[in-house]
Amino acid sequence: MEYAIAVIDIGMTNKKVAIYDDSLRQLDAKYRVFEPKMVSGLSCHDLEAMEEWFIAELAAFAGKYPVRALAVTAHGATFVCVGADGKPAVPCVYYTHEPGEDFHRRFYERFGKPEALQSRTGTPAFKAMINPAKGLFFSQEKFGDEFKKLTAVLPYPQYWSYRFTGKMGIESTYMGNHTYLWDQVDNTFSTVARDLGVAALIPGALHKSWDVLGTISGEFAAKTGLPKETIVTMGIHDSNAALLPHFARKGERGFILNSTGTWCVIMNPVAQYGFAPDELGKVVLFNISAFGTPIKTAIFLGGLEFETWSALFMKRYGRADVPGWDEALYRSILKEKRLFLLPELTPGSGQFPLSRARIVEDGKSYYFDARDLELSISDYGISDHENSDHIKSDYPKSVYNGSDYERLIATLRLSLVMQTLTALERAGIESSDVYTEGGFRKDESYNHLLASALPDNRVFLTDINEATALGAAMTAKIALGGKSLKDLAADFEIDYREQEKGSFPEMEAYREAWLAETGKGIV
Repeated sequence: MEYAIAVIDIGMTNKKVAIYDDSLRQLDAKYRVFEPKMVSGLSCHDLEAMEEWFIAELAAFAGKYPVRALAVTAHGATFVCVGADGKPAVPCVYYTHEPGEDFHRRFYERFGKPEALQSRTGTPAFKAMINPAKGLFFSQEKFGDEFKKLTAVLPYPQYWSYRFTGKMGIESTYMGNHTYLWDQVDNTFSTVARDLGVAALIPGALHKSWDVLGTISGEFAAKTGLPKETIVTMGIHDSNAALLPHFARKGERGFILNSTGTWCVIMNPVAQYGFAPDELGKVVLFNISAFGTPIKTAIFLGGLEFETWSALFMKRYGRADVPGWDEALYRSILKEKRLFLLPELTPGSGQFPLSRARIVEDGKSYYFDARDLELSISDYGISDHENSDHIKSDYPKSVYNGSDYERLIATLRLSLVMQTLTALERAGIESSDVYTEGGFRKDESYNHLLASALPDNRVFLTDINEATALGAAMTAKIALGGKSLKDLAADFEIDYREQEKGSFPEMEAYREAWLAETGKGIV
């Protein structure tokens, strides 16, 4: 091994420091979960604690491996406001915070109508602060005095690259990730960034993810034991990092990546940026790839939905297992069309922003109150919204009947397939191959149903472990060696295993009924 690469991979839940060799094999990794830091009643990222842990793990690795490069990849929707001392000057609030309808109304009254902003920035309207411009606007209002003292506003990966080098820059994948801050038509800061007053605080030109920001600073070289000549790349958005192995092996177009996890992110590399008129106002967006090219994208919180609903059902039935594939059960649910599970647990986060999370059984809706996400699982509840105010004892018959645990889990999986199909259509599936990776890759029922619902598309399951970290390591190797992304294809293999299809003629009618139900229950 001539050299090693360190990767800091920052998920919303799990944080990781990993080591790759010069052939892009992962040699070592450490993981940690950080609890939110509460500030003024708000859940915030504990940046100081994270930095201490990153330094400690890098110091341990520096004694074992010849690290010559550091790359950072991070989840989306997060910017850090930096003060004169180079440290955060404003609390870094979780993007999941919902500031309320009045806040969203004021945002669009000040900065422009949602459809107009979407057409220029590639960004649809999300609730909470999943649009980072809303997060900055919220901080401006909530922490006004501190906000006035800012010297810089940095995208999340670039903040960490800055902490390790003392230098600032921005790159395409994060600025182009539903921020409202970048005009993708004119390739410059948006009117929102200028009107917020942050355009002058964000470093100017877009760089590539594999461009070198600088070498590690003397301060952090001393803290970590890494050589002073260790390079630090610009950093990259996590979902875009996961695309890089496929770009290397398959080229820049002709496939859609169905990246599944807490967020399910459906990414379609396309030739040209632009929305069809009927797409404006829909939950479809454009990312910018590491090459600076458009990625038509649709997202929803599929992993969160599966974990929350299944935990509710497990708690109610005293079960700890997740049932496997049962063809007869799925055919029964599809044929009967009497039991549905609807999104969205986090209102406004996915493909059905006006839909209220609920179970529909025999035409009656039982609402799952999103407020319960703040409570322990033992307090989760479903209530008959029409007849009660958040009453937890009025469960639908399927929840009362212990023999139907399997039916509820199956209905949950069908809901995720329905959401995925809508996301694929909005991302422009056409005749593209679909590559599914991440958490749902191991779910036989989900994959069999999804492939069966796509008779004109080949669906493949990939075997990439930790694709995000691998993609980040690839950017560092490009920076070190000056090679192209395609040159790295020889360093690793991807097993594209084609998913078998079944024949489910009942699926189409069930989907029509499911879609009709999403339009009901809007309160």
